[in-house]
Amino acid sequence: MTSTLTKILAVGLVGCALGGCSDEATVPIAEGYGPKPTLPAPRESWFPTVNVSKAVGWPDGGAPKAGAAFQVTEFAEGLDHPRKVYALPNGDILVAETAEPPKPEDGKGIKAWFQSFFMERAGAKVQSANRITLLRDADGDGKAEIRKTFLTGLNSPFGMALAGDRLYIANTDAIVSVPYKEGDEQATATVEKLVDLPGGPLNHHWTKDLVASPDGSKLYATVGSNSNVAENGMDAEKDRAAILEVDIPTKNVRLFASGLRNPNGPSWQPDSGALWVAVNERDEIGSDLVPDYMTSVKDGGFYGWPYSYFGKHVDERVKPQRPDLVEKAIVPDYALGPHTASLGLTFNTGGLFPERYRNGAFVGQHGSWNRQPQSGYKVIFVPFKDGMPSGPPEDVLTGFLNDKGEAQGRPVGVAIDKAGALLVADDVGNKVWRVTAAQAGF
Repeated sequence: MTSTLTKILAVGLVGCALGGCSDEATVPIAEGYGPKPTLPAPRESWFPTVNVSKAVGWPDGGAPKAGAAFQVTEFAEGLDHPRKVYALPNGDILVAETAEPPKPEDGKGIKAWFQSFFMERAGAKVQSANRITLLRDADGDGKAEIRKTFLTGLNSPFGMALAGDRLYIANTDAIVSVPYKEGDEQATATVEKLVDLPGGPLNHHWTKDLVASPDGSKLYATVGSNSNVAENGMDAEKDRAAILEVDIPTKNVRLFASGLRNPNGPSWQPDSGALWVAVNERDEIGSDLVPDYMTSVKDGGFYGWPYSYFGKHVDERVKPQRPDLVEKAIVPDYALGPHTASLGLTFNTGGLFPERYRNGAFVGQHGSWNRQPQSGYKVIFVPFKDGMPSGPPEDVLTGFLNDKGEAQGRPVGVAIDKAGALLVADDVGNKVWRVTAAQAGF
């Protein structure tokens, strides 16, 4: 294809997207949530549905809108693309200030150029600070007045987990660690690599999340796929779309679960002890498909990607098919709405919120780029009973989009702090928000 033709097509595609040429949702968004979401017939097209919210940041004094049972305050501001928050036992908070690494083999071709253009519009194409910052609320007023650079020189870090006397960090291509003792404000020792993670020049889904086993002997790392639906071939998907189990003492790595297109937010459900993740599902088969989801993860379980979704719903785009894998695909436990980009998951293990919120799930929904109308751009709560979801979702934070449909903020990682409040990383607003019970003290 000549460069002139490429430019003509690019301009046409951008104009079409801005003009609303793509399909619109026909299923109410509420039907895309829960254990049995509505799954209409797929609508495939070469030109993907695009509806990107331009990133504009918060106006002075701006903040998300809290649900009736909650109130929200600013915990920290002026951060550099904060994506993940991690609560240390002493009450300090670590924030991963990070963005995608260079990916020279990703983003080739006219469609990829087009998607990259709109990701930049959405605020996702920024240089990574490659830094972990420590925040401390020393006076207990619900706002961090102490900020320290804890660790720099990382490679698009995301997940963090404390196990024993070491803090483990999931870079985009490896798990590394540093010694940690309570109260440390800065890591001074040399970073040590534990194991490699799938990275490379393609590295389509770059975030790698992390959780430690309750006994601190193992780590569970999430690794997203290297494509939308295996269009780069399955050889490029080795140990991807998966959760990897890492034995810390031996450094042995094994495939724990697979078929999870882009898993994030690994968390232990307090009642059942099961590992749960939030998963971003596939694109380009319409605004109604496919709902993202959260699910308990079974050792050795296969969850469908790329061959099927929500159990045995076959994705005809994938060639060759694998009916043997489709037959054993596990149906996810709870849908989180189509294209919501649910990137944060944590369970309410604190005692700050009313009893009906005990052990339920908070989910950070980063927001859609390819749905008409937009979806996500909020934080929700899903109640749990006996270790499983027990009802419809409830809005915790909304208002991340202004009345023009522009993104003032985008919620990503979520965590429960020592006091039991919910912390939310906002990578467009460059803030961390703190959510408490309505009318409650800090």
